[in-house]
Amino acid sequence: MNVMKAHMNARSRELRRAIVETIDKSSRRGHIGAAFSVVEILSVLYDDILRFDPKNPRWHERDRCILSKGHGCLALYAILADKGFFDRSALSGFCMPDGFLGGHPEYHKIPGVEASTGSLGHGLSIGVGFAMSARIDKSPRRTFVILGDGECNEGSVWEAALSAGKHKLSSLTILVDYNKQQSYGTTFEVQDLEPFADKWRAFGFAVRDVDGHDTCALRSALKECPLDPAKPSVLICNTIKGYGSAITCGNLAWHHKTKVTEDEIAALMKSLGEE
Repeated sequence: MNVMKAHMNARSRELRRAIVETIDKSSRRGHIGAAFSVVEILSVLYDDILRFDPKNPRWHERDRCILSKGHGCLALYAILADKGFFDRSALSGFCMPDGFLGGHPEYHKIPGVEASTGSLGHGLSIGVGFAMSARIDKSPRRTFVILGDGECNEGSVWEAALSAGKHKLSSLTILVDYNKQQSYGTTFEVQDLEPFADKWRAFGFAVRDVDGHDTCALRSALKECPLDPAKPSVLICNTIKGYGSAITCGNLAWHHKTKVTEDEIAALMKSLGEE
């Protein structure tokens, strides 16, 4: 736990607090563990890597970022609100009848969302299409796809990976949230992915393992992408589900939780450093 606290910077803490505040002020439900595990990945992408314009979300030459593991959307909503794609007050409408932020991201409804995701296994196929389009247009725009590790059980992920490798889509970067837990057990118990890095290499990708909670390591790896100018890249981001709070860290009870109580909200905030 001491290592985790030292590792988690103020920016990460701020975004996790925004996630908890969203739950508190809205539906009192959500995939909190899944959101916490991708906070650093999303913050580095949106703070340092992606080209975008929140005042013009459909700017043609923007980079595309797809959260294929759409159930982690609380983290995406927190960063999109922070960047000004929509007002922060909209977070209180999460999963509420009068809100536009649903339990999974929806294209056309939410500024900054590039694809409707959450039915797992589709985001990479869309990302391959985006990367192919950029090549046809001779555009420098890049595509980033965040996959869940449990999501990698889907055959459609590997069909898309075959296509990306075949076409040598170097403008495509995949980040796998490899927290090694899915809804009801570990990835080793449900469907073992290992040897994971070797699978991606066999599909024609350049591969790097990275600490998915180390913002410096993530930033360095992303700035080096494409890792090979003739291949798509994949960063296997080693993470911990629910990272950031001792209450949620590695605790599958927080994969998706309903009826989050006031006491639980208070305990989460305290564990994130807010007294």
